[in-house]
Amino acid sequence: MAVAVRPGQKLTVDEVCAELQVARSTFYDWRQKGRGPRCIRLPNGALRIRRNDLENWLADCEDRS
Repeated sequence: MAVAVRPGQKLTVDEVCAELQVARSTFYDWRQKGRGPRCIRLPNGALRIRRNDLENWLADCEDRS
């Protein structure tokens, strides 16, 4: 899946879940356990995830064996 990357791009929870092919409940479970990517909480309560934070989080998740 090719993803167009814009500098400073901020993704919604739905976009992140679609890209990772996980349920929203899984994403929120990761957040609750402190295992998810860094998020920004907007004044209306919505979450956004910076593309760079998602990419860094994925790199940290790679198996180092």
